[in-house]
This record gives sequence, structure tokens and C-alpha cells, in this order.
Amino acid sequence: MPRRYKTFIAAIVSAFALAGCSVNPVTGEKQLSLIPESQALAIGEEQYEPTQQTQGGRFYLDPELNLYVKEVGMKLARVSDQPDLPYEFVVLNSGVPNAWALPGGKIAINRGLLTEFDNEAQLAAVLGHEIVHAAAMHGHQRMQQSTLISLGVAGLGYAISDNEWSSLIMGGAAMGAQLALAQYSQGDELEADRYGIRYMKEAGYDPQAAVELQKIFVRLSEGNNPGFVQGLFATHPPSTKRVQENQELVNKIGAGGYIGRETYQKKLSYLRSVQPAYEAFDRAREFAGNDQLDKAMTEINEAIRIEPEEAAFYAFRGKIYRARKQLEQAAADFNKATSLYPEMFSYQLNQGLNALALNNLSKARESLNRANEVVPTSIAFLRLGDIAVRQGRREDAINYYSTAANASGEVAAEAKKKLAQLTAN
Repeated sequence: MPRRYKTFIAAIVSAFALAGCSVNPVTGEKQLSLIPESQALAIGEEQYEPTQQTQGGRFYLDPELNLYVKEVGMKLARVSDQPDLPYEFVVLNSGVPNAWALPGGKIAINRGLLTEFDNEAQLAAVLGHEIVHAAAMHGHQRMQQSTLISLGVAGLGYAISDNEWSSLIMGGAAMGAQLALAQYSQGDELEADRYGIRYMKEAGYDPQAAVELQKIFVRLSEGNNPGFVQGLFATHPPSTKRVQENQELVNKIGAGGYIGRETYQKKLSYLRSVQPAYEAFDRAREFAGNDQLDKAMTEINEAIRIEPEEAAFYAFRGKIYRARKQLEQAAADFNKATSLYPEMFSYQLNQGLNALALNNLSKARESLNRANEVVPTSIAFLRLGDIAVRQGRREDAINYYSTAANASGEVAAEAKKKLAQLTAN
């Protein structure tokens, strides 16, 4: 396991020795603190990039949109109760409507949620809400709960929409994603609503947008949209109670302020223009999931025609080629995906597994190691063990198999079997 993930687990363990009470910076109330704030901030910093990658990676095609979201977020962060946190904001390349925050103000919002908004004030409502989660240290509380449940588990399976490798992700990356996707308590949600609305007002936005947004969420949640159930509503459950309480607070502090519909629509223009490509991508995945590879290929080719610079499209087409045993064509698409977004672990992972199938051991080893540098997976460790065996590097193979064996499921079972065979000789 990479050193930083060993460090992550060790930090969680050592934190229990420093358990005590702390003061919520937003409410001023005392709360249990099993993990020191400095430790939580370090974990948030370390897990921000891996957690992004477990949920689609950065939406790199529109730097201006990312900058815009950051600017809106910082307006709210500056008037928060923790203005000096090292805030960061990123747009993720996922159609699942969701937003989340890690300790230290490491905040992400999916493109699938941005397309549901009508104006900047609604965006500010969501970002303000997530800023409160960070400022009030709600993530600390969830981390403590997660730690109590998962401490000592090296391989952790969890549900992440759109991520085929979710059950194989290991170490700190798995725990970081669990933290981002865990459900907040009702008290934390209402607290984030209340103070988020105050931050909106202080930053000059119309807080009524937060009420309208909750109404939209309630309506959408009643529509049984699987994307919303898996995304935003799994972590931030909407309710008519939240609508009512938010409206009461807005009535108290007064509505009125900046809405920013024109600006928002302008900033979303590129994303909306390529939405047909992502819709074709979604259809391709649905067809592939039903073993209709010809129809899936037609749809993904359409997505590439509309937006030829999206790495995710090539990576998916590469998987279709690989399923068809067309490994050379798959290699070309995986190479294209990694050239467009070289940091993305899943593209490197697919590239490495395909190279191994082509018996290109050096390429496979390079790609799998790059994938593990960002997000370690049991399948990458297992196949690195296979490569080490074939290259005569026995000790390396033992280390790789031992790491993969700490996971669960079929990959761990295979690793244990191969480790036993290797050490018996």
C-alpha cells in the first residue's frame, strides 16, 4: 500500500489517544472530538484528489466554469464563521446530482447538479450549505462515526455511482469517499441550511433561492429519479420540514439580493451545449450494461462526435473494444483517454489491464503503478503481482499479493491463493 495511505490509517488510529471536547466554530456549542482539527484538516487535504477521482474526476473541459464556481464559493467562504480554512472548489465530471465537503473546506459539486440550477443564487445556496458542513466540522463527526465502523479495514467496499472499481478501491481513498458520501444527520442538515442562508444574505445573495431550491429537491425526490436517489438525496435528504424552516428564517432575515440568472446561464452555456454528448454517453452505458454492445458503440461514437476532447468517452469506448476482444483498438482509446486526462486513475488502470492482456508487461506495470499512486485498488496490486512473477521479481510479487489479499471478494481470494503458491515454493 502506498505510504500516504499507511499514514492515513495510522493518523486515524493515533487520533483516538487525543479524544476530548471541542467547540463548534459556527454554533459555539461543545461537541465530542475524537480527531483533532489539525488532523482532520490534513486528512481532508490528502483525500480531496482521490475522492474526486472516485466520483468522475475533474470536469476539465471548462476551466471557466470551475473558476466561476470557485469565485461564488469564496464569496460565501469569506463571510463564513471559518473564513481562514483552506477552501477549494471543484466541478466533477459526473452526471449524478450531488455536492459534498471534506474537512478543511474541500468542496466538490457535480456537473449533473449544476444543470438543475436556474441562477447563481441557487448555486450559492448549495455551496453555502457545504461551507457550513466544513466550518461547523460536521465532517469531523462523520469521520469519527466512519472510524468507529471502519477502523482497521484496509479494503472497504462502498456504493459510488458511475464507478466500476468502487468495491476494489483500498485504503485512505476508500475511507475518504465513504466520508464524502455518508449521510448527514437531520440536525447537521438543518444547521447547514440555517447558517448557509445567513451566509447567502451576508454575501449579498437572495436567500429565497435556498427555499426555492429545497422545493425543487423535494419535487425531484418524489419523481424516483435514480440519479438523485444515489446522489444528493442519499447524503442530503430533502423534506417539507426543511422547506418550512428555511422559509421561516428567510422571512425573519428578509428576502432580496442578487439572483444572477443571466450570468449563470452564460457560465453554463458550454456545459449545456455538450449535454447531448453526455446523454449519448449515458445511453451507451445503459446499452452496455444490457450486453447490447453494438448499440452502445453507436451511442459512444455520437458522444465523441459532439465532444472529441472528453477522455471519459474514449475510456468507455476502449472498454467496449476490450469486451469485444479488440485489444489493439482498446489500447488506442485508453491511450487517448490518458493523454487527455493523465491523472485519472481509472483511465490508467484500464490502460494497464489492457496492456497486460496484450502481454506488454512494461507498459502494464507503468500504468498500474500510476493508477495506484492516486487511487490504490486491489485489482491493480493483484495484476502487479502477476507481472512481478512473470518478470522473476519474487519479493515484489509477495508484497503485491499480500496487499491485494487484505481486500475482499474474488480479487482477495485470488491474491491469497497465488501468495500461498508463491511462498510454498
